[in-house]
Amino acid sequence: MSHRFFKVFGLFSVLFLLSFTMAPRKIKVYLIGDSTMSIKQSKAYPETGWGMPFVYFFDSTVEVDNRAQNGRSTRTFIEEGRWQPVTENLQAGDYVFIQFGHNDEVPTKKSYTTEDAFKANLAKFINETRAKKATPVLITPAARRSFDSTTGKIKGTHDIYSALVRSVAVAYKTPLIDLDKQSQDLLQSFGVEGSRLLFNQLKPGEHPNYPKGVEDNTHFNELGARKMAQIVLADIKDLKLELADRIVNSGVKK
Repeated sequence: MSHRFFKVFGLFSVLFLLSFTMAPRKIKVYLIGDSTMSIKQSKAYPETGWGMPFVYFFDSTVEVDNRAQNGRSTRTFIEEGRWQPVTENLQAGDYVFIQFGHNDEVPTKKSYTTEDAFKANLAKFINETRAKKATPVLITPAARRSFDSTTGKIKGTHDIYSALVRSVAVAYKTPLIDLDKQSQDLLQSFGVEGSRLLFNQLKPGEHPNYPKGVEDNTHFNELGARKMAQIVLADIKDLKLELADRIVNSGVKK
């Protein structure tokens, strides 16, 4: 009886230990990019980066570390020393979501990055992420609200730099989320006027942060940010990334 008891006890002990060893380990998801993804200060509310609602769609095994910054390009993100801390802290199994282009593509901005340099910087992010046995994910820049005044059709404003992101994804066999194309489709579905509901657009006196009002066709409000985050979440599932198993209450179909 005593021998049988110890065998049963031993079996339950092994199962108990396995229940811990089989549980998914905690990972970090780093977000690097620009103002359409970044965390906003309270003085900018209701402007909302899509990385803000993104953090709430995962279970307790995922920590989202949003390093995106307003006005940054691939070049300035690296030059300002914002990329180095990410690489230093990356662990095997982590993810890096990379979304740039808004500020790289404008020649009149100090953040301007040539096409060749843009591709090289994306390759740097990919290679250094993989060196730490983490997973890079490329994202084309979120669409601006820009419609043809005659046809009412959405216009692409990132065509060249989005194409560069796609080409790097192919060359380096990197998971790609084509947020530019999919967000254009979303804005088209809302229409010229309806799409205003997704952006930081306010009438004078409507919000104390913008007493004179604001008509911003680049940055999102809370609804727009959530819609963008849901596009990213749906693509995580479509790409069958291991991270998809850790999504909860995303509001999108598997």
